[in-house]
Amino acid sequence: MADTTAVPQEHTALRPGALGVAGIVFLVLAAVAPLTGIVVVASIAIALGNGGGTPMSFFIVAAILLLFAIGYAQMSKQLVNAGGFYAFVVKGLGRTGGLIAGLIATLGYNFFVVGTIGTSGFFMQAIIRDLTGFDMHWIVWGLLSIAVCFVLARIGVDFSSKILGVCLVLEVLMLVVFDISVLVQTGYDVAAFSPEAVFSGSLPIGLLLAATGFLGFEATALFSEEAKQPLRTIPRATYTSIIAIGVIFGVTTWAVVSATGVAQAQTTALEHLPTGDLIFSLSAQYLGGPLTTVMMVLLLVSLFAAMLAFHNSATRYLYSLGRARILPHALARTRRNGAPALAGVVQAGFAAIVAVIFAIAGADPILILVPAMLGFGTLSVLILQGLAAISIVTYFRRRQDPRWWSTFIAPGIGFLGIATISILAVINFDIVAGSSEPVIRMMPLLLVLAIIGGIAYGAYLKRAKPVIYDELATDLEKFSDR
Repeated sequence: MADTTAVPQEHTALRPGALGVAGIVFLVLAAVAPLTGIVVVASIAIALGNGGGTPMSFFIVAAILLLFAIGYAQMSKQLVNAGGFYAFVVKGLGRTGGLIAGLIATLGYNFFVVGTIGTSGFFMQAIIRDLTGFDMHWIVWGLLSIAVCFVLARIGVDFSSKILGVCLVLEVLMLVVFDISVLVQTGYDVAAFSPEAVFSGSLPIGLLLAATGFLGFEATALFSEEAKQPLRTIPRATYTSIIAIGVIFGVTTWAVVSATGVAQAQTTALEHLPTGDLIFSLSAQYLGGPLTTVMMVLLLVSLFAAMLAFHNSATRYLYSLGRARILPHALARTRRNGAPALAGVVQAGFAAIVAVIFAIAGADPILILVPAMLGFGTLSVLILQGLAAISIVTYFRRRQDPRWWSTFIAPGIGFLGIATISILAVINFDIVAGSSEPVIRMMPLLLVLAIIGGIAYGAYLKRAKPVIYDELATDLEKFSDR
């Protein structure tokens, strides 16, 4: 029998070389959930944002994130670590800054998974009931979904990426069929890109809501320790993900506003906002009843894929913070296949318990649970992106890097864009969260508590546990030369 003294090193390591560019892109785009994004995010952006000019909002956000990604790619070549943006912030803003980022990321991603339990459960109950007559409470469907996600994640991240790849291809294929149908029957109206359309309604709200459609692209760095040739794979996966998201959302939204009429798009979207069926109504018109039914089923697939992707991401933040001993070190234990062991249990368990509490309280999943969880998760990730952007600029300026465009100008512009969107998210949190309830509007205060807690915890570690405090940085160096 093997000596147990050799076990900790072996069982706290992720599986290297498990993912290529395609695998990581599948994990990222699955979290974005293109079909869900069009059905939910794009519809709301058209209704509350800049109406017929919404396609341009998606392209503008894509441009901002691509500028950020230029610096992100340079940083990815310096650092390979499962901590994602937490690791980036440690490099740029120091240990305490990284600690704050880690706490914000952990809160945001774990809340995201709770929200996906609500959305998956609600739509599974509604759609399966309508199609089959079988009616089961949303919390049961939601818990079954997270249980399946947990099992798939434990099998291994490479297996998850294959499952997500299939889901992604199916939902994107459905959107492509819809786009082509609109193109053939109606054509695309270039008026969507006219100044009158772009600046109609509220462009700031349009940009804010469009930005929520890109949430998840930052997960590329989380899988760097499991990537093949990570110094090349992560930058390529990041560029590919942002471009793919921009094209999918931009073109499909263009098809939607062309189908409704650019000038009438906002009015039409507002009429369908209470029922959330704008896309399904257009699908019935352009694809017919049978394909609309297929779209409804694929929406369930899309929601499940997003849950699996966010579960993987949240688990890796718990794993990374456990390995750095910010959280209990037991969270760093992995299975023989490299999948995080206890971190996955804690993540799925936390999400399930919170969702059950909401269900027992009789809270409506769509009106209360989902807006609160996804709204807060959205704001958390936006703040995390902003911290990462300024960290990249700071890191390379300290090193006096001569590549001004890729390490200062581009990521600096990206930071300004992300910071603007983040401020808009705080000011308009009721729109982001889809609720004006006082309790929900106060949720951004949790981020203030995370900042205060991070500063206090960092000071405590530096004074009382200097070895662990040092590990916040040295842990990163163990992987940065791979």
